[in-house]
Amino acid sequence: MALESIKQVRGRAVHVPGDDIDTDRIIPARFMKCVTFDGLGEYLFYDVRKNEYGSDKAHPLNDPRHKGATILISGANFGCGSSREHAPQAIYRYGFRGIIAENFAEIFFGNCTTLGIPCIALSREDRLALGALVEDNPEIEVTIDVENLEVRAGDKVFKGRMREAAQKALISARWDPIGELLDARELVAKKAAELGYV
Repeated sequence: MALESIKQVRGRAVHVPGDDIDTDRIIPARFMKCVTFDGLGEYLFYDVRKNEYGSDKAHPLNDPRHKGATILISGANFGCGSSREHAPQAIYRYGFRGIIAENFAEIFFGNCTTLGIPCIALSREDRLALGALVEDNPEIEVTIDVENLEVRAGDKVFKGRMREAAQKALISARWDPIGELLDARELVAKKAAELGYV
């Protein structure tokens, strides 16, 4: 199961504004009773996207202009709150492959990285400018350039920030430690046999 190097993510984007969007808003706790993460995408932002009986509310993810967007844009302290890994899983299962925000909660950021979701931070000014571009033209292609720590949209280039360890892990295809362990199972078994006490 060789991992892929993630140097860039390209696609259409959707702007979900707001600071301090926590993991309970990203995936409400009542939807976390699953054995696997399959199907979690339908519950992404459920309580702010849906009415009591499941009909749509006004929300950027319900706007048909943004259908199929693969890059999520949001505000400061994105993914704060509890450390549930269901939140990045719901984002991934919905179809997002990159996140742009002003900054990220630390555990959420790490959980995203181990799914291969680049999380790049922009200044508030740049994030708002990018959000306005996407709102004006939902078809514009947005690129998260992990190698150069840039976000590009049309002729605009925004300088971003990402933790160096995460950047290196994504570029070098070493972003999933469990995947790496599974790939090395023969070496693990050999080492366990050598130790004598396992």
